[in-house]
Amino acid sequence: MVDQEKDTLSVLFSDDVHGPFVTFILNTHVAHQDVEKDSLAFKNFGKAAKIRFEKKYKTLSWAPFQDKIDALLADASFWRNATKSVSIIFTENDVFIHRLDVPVNDQYYVDDRPYLLGIIKNNQFNYRYYLMALNRDSMQLYLVENSRVTKVDLPDDAPTDLVGTLGDELTGGNLNYSTKAGSGYNGSSKEGVAYHGVNTKDQEVQIDWTNYYQAIDNYLKDTFVNPDQLPIRLYALPENQTLFKKIAKNTYLKTDTAVSSSPAQVSINDIEKAAEKINQELEKNETATYNLLLEKKYVDQLADIAPAAEEGKISHFFISTANLVDETTEMSNEEFDRRKVLNQVTNKILNTGGKVFILDQQASPDEKSLVAILRY
Repeated sequence: MVDQEKDTLSVLFSDDVHGPFVTFILNTHVAHQDVEKDSLAFKNFGKAAKIRFEKKYKTLSWAPFQDKIDALLADASFWRNATKSVSIIFTENDVFIHRLDVPVNDQYYVDDRPYLLGIIKNNQFNYRYYLMALNRDSMQLYLVENSRVTKVDLPDDAPTDLVGTLGDELTGGNLNYSTKAGSGYNGSSKEGVAYHGVNTKDQEVQIDWTNYYQAIDNYLKDTFVNPDQLPIRLYALPENQTLFKKIAKNTYLKTDTAVSSSPAQVSINDIEKAAEKINQELEKNETATYNLLLEKKYVDQLADIAPAAEEGKISHFFISTANLVDETTEMSNEEFDRRKVLNQVTNKILNTGGKVFILDQQASPDEKSLVAILRY
């Protein structure tokens, strides 16, 4: 059983990790017959990588790599835990496993540096944030990590419902409160909230609504533990968003994008769809800014990009997926393929503090196949 799962690029660039690196990129599946095909493809890649390794590194032993490959092949739980694809990077001493949410071209890679293009493509739009499902009378938080959504278990004292939060402080004292199905504002709201009693007034409802949102904001600002300082985004009706944004003083609240509909009585599937909408909007907003970088000096030919990367001149490097064509498992006479050069350039740029993006052609700056923005 391989128990070392590390998925950050920073670890791969640390002084503690040394090559050579053997990288496998594979699409993975769930169905039993497809899982067997996945492990067979991995096994065959191991055989091909051995040939390439022993030709490239004549004085080094393949045995430590084969031991790790055999351990993964024997680990049934590894092959059952499928995402869309996986990147597996071996060194003599370590195994780095990175589960990917994007489809890839199955390939292997043997070199002094790890193959990072698949990981970068997966990570570049891998947004992490809290999504707050906000009604007039209730609140729930969900942690969004790319396509994965997890409900946050909040403590009993968290302001997850209006009555439990305000208690005796409900406006008017004699205001009765219940939950019903309905579609009107007073009597029964869109979110199933009904107010009735001797002091039922729109003004009193507004006060309770405001006080409840104030309590939520205070909790998020002063009590909620957010060690990674993740943004908080809203899934709420427009009027609820308007009031909460007016009240909120939490610096983590982000209003760049939101889902403007009622999250009352939603399922986890509904939350996932809401997160997908937000992710798509964030990606659209992010890629829209890339063309602005072309106002700076740039180069768009690989012959110019490679030496600029060596000299640490590149701040941003955009690679179109059109460059990532299928690679044969056969050795070429010159042991050369375009992805190898792109990966070497990528490693150099990341090592010198630059950023690398892998985009569909239409999302690339000016739809260029390759473009590198220069620092100077």
